[in-house]
Amino acid sequence: MRVAVAGGTGVVGRLIVSEARDRGHDVISLSRADGVDLTTGTGLDLSGVGAVVDVSSVSATAADAAIRFFRTVSRTLVDAGAAAGVKHHLALSVVGVPEAPFGYYAGKAAQERVVRGGPVPWTILRATQFHEFAGQVLDAARIGGVSLVPKMRSQPLAASVVARRVVELLETGPQGVAREIAGPREERMADLSRRWAAHHGERRRIVEVPLPGAWGAAIRDGRILPGPDADLLGPSFDDWLSASSRQ
Repeated sequence: MRVAVAGGTGVVGRLIVSEARDRGHDVISLSRADGVDLTTGTGLDLSGVGAVVDVSSVSATAADAAIRFFRTVSRTLVDAGAAAGVKHHLALSVVGVPEAPFGYYAGKAAQERVVRGGPVPWTILRATQFHEFAGQVLDAARIGGVSLVPKMRSQPLAASVVARRVVELLETGPQGVAREIAGPREERMADLSRRWAAHHGERRRIVEVPLPGAWGAAIRDGRILPGPDADLLGPSFDDWLSASSRQ
């Protein structure tokens, strides 16, 4: 099957491209690095594509900007897919979107609405944060040798595991909202970031900071944690860190 991966050069996108190719699929990547602008449709050609995977992302955390990006990209992909005869549109979303549609998650909620209302048969897979997020968040709010990390409950999993599940769902076919996936246990993001920094020999002070507003409350009170029916998939964060140092 020919598969197009929107955001194919990102953290999980690269892994999806590799996993799908290893399983014998013909894969094309859709990103600015590949000459494709997903916000305008420039360079987008889905001729012969059987399935589209949307793992595109944006750094915006404000709701308006996130909604604008995800709604625009989703409409571009769904409309182009319908015109090209695409049989399956799979969007990677985030656990907690229905319960906490604030900030970045508001954009993912808008994405889900476009996909659900579109003419292309669809799958939505919600996953928790990736293990890699613990390192990324360290530079989001850094002052000298101090990193401010939001007070946040999370149940992260490896991006490689997400990529594998995405390709499995592609091969299964459209199924609406798939069973959500998460890591094996709940963690505090500040603790994960401290372990990530120690593992990589980074000497900095990490301060846990409660974020204000509805979004801050949501990431503290458990609304972005997986539900009881989620598939909990290893490796754990510590096992993932250990394995990454051996690669």
